[in-house]
Amino acid sequence: MKNISVALGLSILVLLSGCARNPVTGKRQVVLMSEAQEIAMGKEADPQIVQQFGLYPDSALQRFINEKGKQMAAISHRPNLEYEFKIVDSDILNAFAIPGGYVYFTRGIMGHFNNEAEFAGVLGHELGHVTARHSVSQQSKGMLAQLGVLAGVIINPELGRFAETASQGLGLLMLKFGRDAEREADQLGVEYSSKIGYDAKQMAHFFTTLQRKQSESGANEIPPFLSTHPSPVDREATVGQLALEWQKKLNLTNAQIERNNYLKRIDGLIYGEDPKQGFVEANVFYHPVLKFQFPVPTGWSFQNSPTQVQMASKDGKAILIFTSAQGASLQEATNNVVKQYNLQRAETESISVNGIPAMRIIADQQQQQQQQQNAAVLRTVSYLIQFGGTIYHMVGVSMATDFNNYYQTFVNSMQNFRELKDQAKINKKPEKIRVKTIRTGTTLQQALKQYNTPEKRMEELAVLNGMKLTDNVAAGTLVKVIEQ
Repeated sequence: MKNISVALGLSILVLLSGCARNPVTGKRQVVLMSEAQEIAMGKEADPQIVQQFGLYPDSALQRFINEKGKQMAAISHRPNLEYEFKIVDSDILNAFAIPGGYVYFTRGIMGHFNNEAEFAGVLGHELGHVTARHSVSQQSKGMLAQLGVLAGVIINPELGRFAETASQGLGLLMLKFGRDAEREADQLGVEYSSKIGYDAKQMAHFFTTLQRKQSESGANEIPPFLSTHPSPVDREATVGQLALEWQKKLNLTNAQIERNNYLKRIDGLIYGEDPKQGFVEANVFYHPVLKFQFPVPTGWSFQNSPTQVQMASKDGKAILIFTSAQGASLQEATNNVVKQYNLQRAETESISVNGIPAMRIIADQQQQQQQQQNAAVLRTVSYLIQFGGTIYHMVGVSMATDFNNYYQTFVNSMQNFRELKDQAKINKKPEKIRVKTIRTGTTLQQALKQYNTPEKRMEELAVLNGMKLTDNVAAGTLVKVIEQ
């Protein structure tokens, strides 16, 4: 009994030592991480995130987010952190923050804002996750989610762990916050954006735009920024009321929206996939810079980043990852892959893929519960392909019990890797957002027709503009169109 009492006392001391006052609420919370550790974590993760996505090469837009971020941080609950605000080169609609004061917006989400107030509200929301230490609290509770492969696909957790290894451990990107944390971040987004002079009601309008984005093509995927958030309908009313309260409290009689200034800032922004980073057409992935191609499994979800391509079956039971492997030779790269993923080889052979030297490996990976009798076993097939001075690694992964069901799908993509020679694919140009001035009053639909918008893309452009096709637009109104 004495030993139990001592152990219990020590446990209580550990918990108490991990308590700190929340900078926003002033209440004590269990956080088993000091501020110094939080900052160190962010500094370690930031270069990985930049490598994973790349920074969007627009210095003016990068200055804009940094200036607004620093202005907002100065009036926040944690003004002493050394914040960094960056736009990453991804077409995914997302914004996220990691511990230590690092906030990231994708170019995809920047393209869907229609004024500075929308942008500022989301910026305040993400800053709120940092100031309230939501990400630190989540990790302290052991709730760091696996990176996952794609939004909208529920991946088998064992496959998620494999995917996280392949993604350099960037689980921080996909921290799942509870709805209480999201509501608090909404409240802080309203407070912070109002304090620097913006109309915070616009933030709720943007959430509705994202909800429309989800359903515009009948897709099941929810934009990552919405994946754990409260209903846009509910939060629009709540955020609108909070905005009015803060405007009254601050005597903010001229809250800024700044629509035209914002639209002019994003004129020329790349929209959708940037072909130079690779793109998919008719179930084939093309990389015009590295000059290779391979088929994407029919019906699978797909996500591309500068460092890897991830594909997943809709049932979440199989993933296919394309990335690079380290090594001066195929044999060295093979050994490195086996070590990196803790694989137990069943088969290894030298092969040729459309005349390109390669190595094929079939191997198992037993999960952490190795001592348990019913340990989960993943089975993998890897092709290491030496092409253009790089060794590429294509790996298909499923549970061992499902492997035979997916094997042919995996190897079909791998065996059809080949050099890209089609000049039309090599010279493909990106689509860009162009901002036009409506000359005469009309509906949005008629205005878009004037700029040769295809009928099948009308709703997509309406969502991009945060309007309905039937909305009237006055002469002199700026609207976004898409051009190459």
